[in-house]
Amino acid sequence: MASVLQTIALIELVVCWVAWSMAFIIRPRKQATKQKEVALAKSSKWGILLVGMSFACMSPYLGRAYTHKPTVTLILSMILGPLSVALAWTATRHLGKQWRFQAGVYEGHELVQTGPYRWIRHPIYASMLGIMLAWGFCWTWWPLFAAGMVFFIAGTEVRIHAEERLLAAHFPESFPAYSARTKAYIPFVR
Repeated sequence: MASVLQTIALIELVVCWVAWSMAFIIRPRKQATKQKEVALAKSSKWGILLVGMSFACMSPYLGRAYTHKPTVTLILSMILGPLSVALAWTATRHLGKQWRFQAGVYEGHELVQTGPYRWIRHPIYASMLGIMLAWGFCWTWWPLFAAGMVFFIAGTEVRIHAEERLLAAHFPESFPAYSARTKAYIPFVR
């Protein structure tokens, strides 16, 4: 039974990763227009590097002996994966043309506070955390899972601080109030 559930969870995880990734690849043509940069958060590149290291920690295949997971973690993975996909798609749709790989403020930039941005300032990072947890719960050997999560949290914190400095400078009146009433990327915690 456990091996069947593990196989189903792994298949779902692969489908979720593809669907999650597509949220950042498939965008309506009108949203893909180039905008003039006003300011970039160059320090966010360090966060991207650290998050990349988290992917590297969590992705090696170490054989079946390391990947057998308890039923409860498989079920958690199967819940977190689809929720993360839905959050990523919703967040990218509400962010629209303002979504970029590198953090920046662009000409005509708006402070998005609709959809999931009503409750959390960085729902894309929350969705990434969810998909990473789903991956770890389903597949990754626990020491690499722990290391991957440390790199992920560190990289995400670097990116959030860089992005929020830009937003606070660009929206000095509205961003502090928004920041005070919403969590950064971990609901009810951070």
